[in-house]
Amino acid sequence: MSTLQFTSVPHPSPVSAEKRAELLKNPGFGRVFSDHMVTIRYHETKGWYDAKVEPRAPIPMDPAAAVLHYAQEIFEGLKAYRTADGGATLFRPLENARRFQQSAERLAMPILPEDVFLEAVDQLVKIDRAWIPDGDGSLYIRPFMFANEIFLGVKPSSDYLFIVIASSVGAYFKTDAPAVSVWVSQDYTRAAPGGTGAAKCGGNYASSLQAQAEATRHGCDQVVFLDAVEQRWIEELGGMNIFFVFDDGSMITPPLGGTILPGITRNSLLTLARDKGIKVSEERYSIDQWRKDAASGRLREAFACGTAAVVTPIGTVRSNDGEFMMGNGGSGAKTEELKAALVGIQRGRVADPHGWIHKVY
Repeated sequence: MSTLQFTSVPHPSPVSAEKRAELLKNPGFGRVFSDHMVTIRYHETKGWYDAKVEPRAPIPMDPAAAVLHYAQEIFEGLKAYRTADGGATLFRPLENARRFQQSAERLAMPILPEDVFLEAVDQLVKIDRAWIPDGDGSLYIRPFMFANEIFLGVKPSSDYLFIVIASSVGAYFKTDAPAVSVWVSQDYTRAAPGGTGAAKCGGNYASSLQAQAEATRHGCDQVVFLDAVEQRWIEELGGMNIFFVFDDGSMITPPLGGTILPGITRNSLLTLARDKGIKVSEERYSIDQWRKDAASGRLREAFACGTAAVVTPIGTVRSNDGEFMMGNGGSGAKTEELKAALVGIQRGRVADPHGWIHKVY
């Protein structure tokens, strides 16, 4: 149990069952929100306090709140799944709690205890269980924390607000294509050595938006970033890690090193691939080699992965140097095999040998 006592505040007017059912027919991604949120406050003289499960509502904020000026903000993303017996589960939430702590440390923010993080998420899923869609949908959980001290001056804040909200979601990509297309950014970088690339903070995503807009202008679904030093090595997509599958059945993914977000889905796929006897390694892979291997047929598949998009095949790659395609431009056998294994565990359809599933109720 959590080291904090949570207070529950009744919702005066929750969304009706009829309206909720209508919203859940086609929720999209990140547009439909549940009735409640969890809030916990922090002050350097008091520690963590005032934990509440309360109606989702706007946040009162002073215009001098530190986050608005110095961007001390971090977040996480995980999903709750409805099970066949009517319960709900989370996938590896302890890893989200630990990554949240690592992000907080990098941005000079207070460390939220793992048990408090888990209890906050559990509390929200329990009270908003009716918002978990049936079928392939899920309840996307967004824990986040920001600096809330009222001051102007460059220093870590003394006051923070931790919040958890939830959104009923369907597929992340709004496309019927068998695979997504990606644009290789040669003008922008996502992160540099010594920066915040391994932290899940809003600034990383803000700096990727110009490159993502460039990708959209070129008819692509996502952007791929190269390393900041040589502008040669593949790092990750705007919001996802990446894997490559070769004709001998082996796989590689770019290595972590401070500039790439340590994805929980990425880590899970590495484990599942090894379970299946697939030779998989973490090593650097250049854009020139990607193009060459796709042309020769040595590279058979490429896919992106993350909590929101799960496992998504990459079909076409575009850049200022032209365009190339993997295989037939669709998904591949290894991509589908690993996706099925991952989703099967997440949704309780197959055995969970690694103890990744956390049962909420």
